[in-house]
Amino acid sequence: MAFRFQRRISLAPGVRLNISKRGVGLSVGPRGASVSMGPRGIHAHAGLPGTGLAYRTQLSSSRRASSKGQASAPSALETRIGQGESLGLQLSVNKDGNMRYRFEDGTPLNDQDVRWLRRHAHDAIRAQLKTLCDELNADIVRLGQLHHDTPSPHCRGYTPRHFAESAPTSPTPVPLPWWKALWPPARRQHEIDSARRQAQFHDDYRHWEHRKADFDAAEFARQQREEQGVLRQRDDMTLTLQERLEEIGWPRETVIDFDLGSDDTTIALDIDLPSDDDMPDREWMIPAKALKLTPKSLSATRQRKLYRDHVHGIAFRVLGAVFVRLPSVQEARVSGYRQVVDPITGGTRDQYLYSIKVTRAQWNRIHFDQLAQVDPVAAVEAFTLRRDMTKTGIFRDIEPFKLV
Repeated sequence: MAFRFQRRISLAPGVRLNISKRGVGLSVGPRGASVSMGPRGIHAHAGLPGTGLAYRTQLSSSRRASSKGQASAPSALETRIGQGESLGLQLSVNKDGNMRYRFEDGTPLNDQDVRWLRRHAHDAIRAQLKTLCDELNADIVRLGQLHHDTPSPHCRGYTPRHFAESAPTSPTPVPLPWWKALWPPARRQHEIDSARRQAQFHDDYRHWEHRKADFDAAEFARQQREEQGVLRQRDDMTLTLQERLEEIGWPRETVIDFDLGSDDTTIALDIDLPSDDDMPDREWMIPAKALKLTPKSLSATRQRKLYRDHVHGIAFRVLGAVFVRLPSVQEARVSGYRQVVDPITGGTRDQYLYSIKVTRAQWNRIHFDQLAQVDPVAAVEAFTLRRDMTKTGIFRDIEPFKLV
């Protein structure tokens, strides 16, 4: 049965790709990627939304598709481009790996337009597919390597943050032509415009100063909390741990319940783990000639290894957050459970997969500069551990440690 805790953290996923095999599909490239078609050829656009950063590159020059001795009617897409129209296109891949082609408004291209596009931008589309394929397969590998980014407990708990917004710049004076200077109405209008720009600058600068002052005050409070409050204030300890856990790029939404012991030197945490059905069951390949991705099923052995590495890696990351941000905590108890169907009632229940009791002294023995060599499944065996797992990665119920 699950225990009741005083605090709960709901952590949003921090990666773009969905790890579930029941996902709705995958997008080629980051949000903001598109392909534009125009009289001067086909260009790819990619941008990072909210940053203003973008790039543009030419994929191919404009040319009408035709074969020697055989003329074909131009597609509607080719006709519109020939008339000087520039079109934005969105490329996507569905969950089966097949490409979909749409205009920016979501309208799908017809078959003739798709054939024309694939002829003229074949290499560029294939290059995007290759990038996506590599990203998808790398994300599968990363699911079993969550522990690689666990910070050393000897790192500084507080890391300064600086106000990222630049101060507004004073407007550049606009010179007044000599012939306007001789005409009083034009001169007065110029003075009014200059005064208005200067007033707008002062107003923008004042608001910027207020935002910076609010940020600096909040940052000072965070510094006091993370350098001093975590030593004696339970609320400061709670908020600091929550912020650290939120900084981690979780692959899925993760819920953690936790509670500090009566003397603040111990902490217990319960982690809602994914089920093995939530893990990916395939990797991706690109056929030699087709513009699509082909799924390749993962073996049952690899799926179970990926799952056991993933759920133990989650515990590893949580322990790392505790020991790096809460210096007064000397012992942490982390338990992980998943939802399973109860064959007796047909309902769901919590099945605990592991419960780990770790002291700070034990945690400090790990070589955090060599985490790529650490197996999280084997590493927890050096601690006080309750776990009933077969060699093939099948878990059976255990009773978790309680916070006393």
